[in-house]
Amino acid sequence: MDDSKRSNPRKAAKAPKGAARSRRDWRHPLRSWASSHRDSGRQALERIKRHPFSSAMTILVMTIVLALPMGLAVLIGQVEQLGVNWQRAAQLSVYLEVDQSASASAALHEQIAALDSVDSTSLLDPDAALAEFQTYSGFGEALQQLSYNPLPAVILVTPKSLDGGAEALEPLRDQLAALPGVDQVQIDLLWIERLTRILAMLERFTGGLAVLLVLALLLVMTNTIRLAIESRRNEILVIKLVGGTDAFVRRPFLYIGVLYGLIAGVLAWILLGLGMLWLNITVRQVAALYQSDFSLSGMPFLDGVSLVAGAMLLGLVGAWLAVGRHIREIQPQ
Repeated sequence: MDDSKRSNPRKAAKAPKGAARSRRDWRHPLRSWASSHRDSGRQALERIKRHPFSSAMTILVMTIVLALPMGLAVLIGQVEQLGVNWQRAAQLSVYLEVDQSASASAALHEQIAALDSVDSTSLLDPDAALAEFQTYSGFGEALQQLSYNPLPAVILVTPKSLDGGAEALEPLRDQLAALPGVDQVQIDLLWIERLTRILAMLERFTGGLAVLLVLALLLVMTNTIRLAIESRRNEILVIKLVGGTDAFVRRPFLYIGVLYGLIAGVLAWILLGLGMLWLNITVRQVAALYQSDFSLSGMPFLDGVSLVAGAMLLGLVGAWLAVGRHIREIQPQ
């Protein structure tokens, strides 16, 4: 045996040809997969560019369908938050008898403030009550013609807990109404609960509307992809004749659905943001009439991201429904 082989056995056992490349062989399928998807995405973009009018109409319909239920949901959510803030500030108005003296009203105020279920109280004397009513009722000039003050003293009571709504405050109302010198007790939470029920009804309506519009969006997407498949029928036949699989043929159309959803979702996000700014002008004017600084906070970022992601998913589902059936029907004879 040769001395060089005997002295250097590692060199003698030479690795087989191609072994150095075997460690990177797993990358080739991944590169091929990425290249195939990149080509499919490019074909989808070219398809949209070649048919700008039909693509724009489809994207516009998707934008409107997405913006309507999402805008209603965001608007209802912000009004609900306003109701929650008002509910936290809800009080019981304890109207005292008209002939009640100031000292008796002060003593009754201290008695109510000492109750365990009461968090805080505020006494509004008849003169202050009349001044407040003149300011906010719009009947200031008419009330100035009265020769006497018809309003009683009022004690505003803030309970320690508002859990359970107006029904949970009824025992406290009955307890306050039973006190001597109290004429009437009113819970200032009932109208907020009515608002909450109305908003719950609107939420249910928005959910049903969203389901109907999503079904309409899927129908629009299915019809659009079906027309795109029919326009490339001969090309699909040639691809299948040379051995192309259904998955290979399907991929560009799925990318078309995803791109439609992406563009429509972004446009719907922009449309809702501008719509909130435009609507906020009127909302602030109405809130100012009720001495409130409430205003819409615009389109939340997470809601916008969810809108775009949902639009892409709907575009993908609509394209999949159309492609799965129509491509199987196209078979070379």
